[in-house]
Amino acid sequence: MSKSKQQAYSTIVSANPYKGDWCVGTFNTISKTTSPSFSKDQYAVSFLNTKGFIYTLIGISKNIPDDDISDALETKVYEDLALDMAIEYHIRHIEAPLRGTETERFFHVFVVDPLTLEQEYSGVVNEIKYIDQIVPIPLLLKSLYVKELIDSSDIHCFIYFQENDAFFCIYSEQEFTYAKSLKYSLKQMHERFCELLGEQLDLDRFERMLVEEGLNAAHPEYQKNLIKLFGEIFLHVSDVMTYAKRAYDIKKFDEIFIGTSAGSVSGLDEYAQTYLGIKTLPFDFNYGFNTNGARVDQIHQLMHLYGRLDAEDRYECNFTVFHRPPPFSERDSGKFILVMAASLAAALLYPGVYWGLSYVEEFRHAILTKEYEQVHIEKMTREATVNLKLANKNAAQTLLDEQTTSYKQKQDTLVQVHDKKVNYPMKAKIMADFTRSFNQYRVQLKSAAYNEDQNGTLKTFTFGLTSPTTQNITALLKHLTDAKRDKYDFSLKVISYNEEEKSYLGELKAVIK
Repeated sequence: MSKSKQQAYSTIVSANPYKGDWCVGTFNTISKTTSPSFSKDQYAVSFLNTKGFIYTLIGISKNIPDDDISDALETKVYEDLALDMAIEYHIRHIEAPLRGTETERFFHVFVVDPLTLEQEYSGVVNEIKYIDQIVPIPLLLKSLYVKELIDSSDIHCFIYFQENDAFFCIYSEQEFTYAKSLKYSLKQMHERFCELLGEQLDLDRFERMLVEEGLNAAHPEYQKNLIKLFGEIFLHVSDVMTYAKRAYDIKKFDEIFIGTSAGSVSGLDEYAQTYLGIKTLPFDFNYGFNTNGARVDQIHQLMHLYGRLDAEDRYECNFTVFHRPPPFSERDSGKFILVMAASLAAALLYPGVYWGLSYVEEFRHAILTKEYEQVHIEKMTREATVNLKLANKNAAQTLLDEQTTSYKQKQDTLVQVHDKKVNYPMKAKIMADFTRSFNQYRVQLKSAAYNEDQNGTLKTFTFGLTSPTTQNITALLKHLTDAKRDKYDFSLKVISYNEEEKSYLGELKAVIK
């Protein structure tokens, strides 16, 4: 819930209109309830299962202005889906940024028959009067990524079996990609299982068997038919995944999350992973809610998590038509009453207020006039003092500038004298030192030069060397580099061969550090 909602609403109530169960949440606590009641301080959330809406992906030109997108999508949806023009369907959309091209924008579009909303949610509205959010069930999964319960950007499949529906949903790079209703809800599983078994079991007993025994049922006949049943289910799932890969350019699925509203089914994820060949995990997340040890359906917890998200973090795709009444001041009747009350108050208060304000202004003017006279005298005195101080400051600054210039000139002269005395290299001594090294390695000195840059900071000796072998020159360079690296930086870029003199030439530079 956003900060504004946290301030406005003390609780969240989630409603499953298909099963008729409820959960109430306060801060980080969720509990089931059988008797919800209307309250202005609660935020009501519900969902649309995948059978309750039509989903399609629509592309439109990027040249269409944002203000006209809804109309353009509505027109195209009626045409593409061949909807009855006499029915005013509820149409909502969210952008699919990963599908966009240079010329088109794509949108996930959800279409709901108005009768669906009236019929499915009548029981909810009878209990709590309004519903703030009705969200397509696949979009609730966005909260798993926002709250980092899933922190990767892989391609994920979600499969969840409910009593009256089952949905298959894909998220890619943490964005909704595709959703479809599957054949096998828990009721349809139960009916098919009884058909395979050849006898009738209660739905409650079937669900308890799934949760308590998993796919390894104690009864051999039960286990055999469960394996057969789920083989049919995953064959259907495989067909859906194959279609999704082809239609949405998906190379591979990274992970599957699978679960049921009845509870965790032991062995279901392993069977799915074996059958589909994709890493499979239970659809059973730790949302951080305190349930006091009771099992709360994953969809209820997702609704509470979704209701706590900031508006910019969730998909705004709200199908509710059961809005809470606006505040009194925003209703037409309330505005009329407030305007009448304000008009009457103004008519009665205006003369008295006008006289009072006039008297206050006269009194205030007299006080300010007296204060102005005192402040003006003080201002003139302070201006004279400031002007005198500024004149003294300018005279002192001029003297300081003259002394600073004189000091800088003397300082520069002394620095130059010191540099000449201390840092000036003794060229004869240096040349003698280098000549010993040249003789030691049988390298002849052909030429020598000394240079300084304009600032006198870069002092360089350049020696023209000659030797009958390159090994003498390279050995000399290694010796000098090792022995005098603390005093000089040496460089010898090229050793060339003089055909006439039958000797090798090189130019060695030694820069004094």
